[in-house]
Amino acid sequence: MIDDLLAGDRRALARTITTLESTNPDDRLRAEEILEAILPHTGSAVRVGITGTPGVGKSTFINNLGVRLIDRDQRLAVLTIDPSSRSTGGSILGDKTRMADLAASANAYVRPSPSGGIAGGIALRTHEAVMACEAAGFDVVLVETVGVGQSETAVENVSDVFLLLVGPGGGDDLQGIKRGIMEMADVVAVNKADGDQHTLALQTASEYQNALSLVRPKSGQGPAPVLACSSLAGSGIDEVWEAVTELHSMLSTTGMLAAKRRGQTLSHFGSEVQRLLLATARRSEPFRDLHDTLSTEVAEGRRSVAAAARHLLGAHSG
Repeated sequence: MIDDLLAGDRRALARTITTLESTNPDDRLRAEEILEAILPHTGSAVRVGITGTPGVGKSTFINNLGVRLIDRDQRLAVLTIDPSSRSTGGSILGDKTRMADLAASANAYVRPSPSGGIAGGIALRTHEAVMACEAAGFDVVLVETVGVGQSETAVENVSDVFLLLVGPGGGDDLQGIKRGIMEMADVVAVNKADGDQHTLALQTASEYQNALSLVRPKSGQGPAPVLACSSLAGSGIDEVWEAVTELHSMLSTTGMLAAKRRGQTLSHFGSEVQRLLLATARRSEPFRDLHDTLSTEVAEGRRSVAAAARHLLGAHSG
């Protein structure tokens, strides 16, 4: 499977990501072997995170952009994250239907994955899935988040450039998109700049640019550029992508991209250590018994959450 993956076989890529996302203990061991094997073949793609509120047109934008990239002889992978049901864990996974052109192209790969209830707009193994796409030879990897607004900042930790899509009519939207995500955004695109909304979209772009002038830019970068585009009419898409690639080139040339990716890798390492430590602890019967006892005390208001957590970890480490 690894040989097929490195040869660019999309079926092998699908099987690989399925293994990476699996919670089966045997699959997790296989996933580690796969990641070790493909590690030298990763890191070459342009990684772009794309977020925005529901209805802003993320999937249509990606479909339009993707067709243009394929026409330029680039191979494109799209990792889309869909919300999971809190009650059943199920996911809609409908992005392929909204990216019909890409789903039918031999030079594109669209992979919908359930968020699994993970906060931050991405799935637990999105970073590993990006690596698998790079190993399969894709030139560009786009990660489309769940799309619920402020919590989407986690995608910044799996991407080189973070693109925020907004709709015409700044007003309430500008109030709703808080400082945190605005500070994370590298490029802002006002979508749906067509028909009756064209003038409004241009006005909105101006409002966002003014707002961003009040936000401290990322180290080494100026204020995020704000551009108007239309996924429906196809206008402004090239300009948005040019802004993305110009920033990516600058980050790469200055060494900032390598530093950013090192930081992202260390962050993922820390998260994985925490998950493994908790999983190891939960396999201990004394830990589970004490956890259940403390949970009852917390629920009944007989012990504070902070004190209970400290006692649990202290008893286990002792």
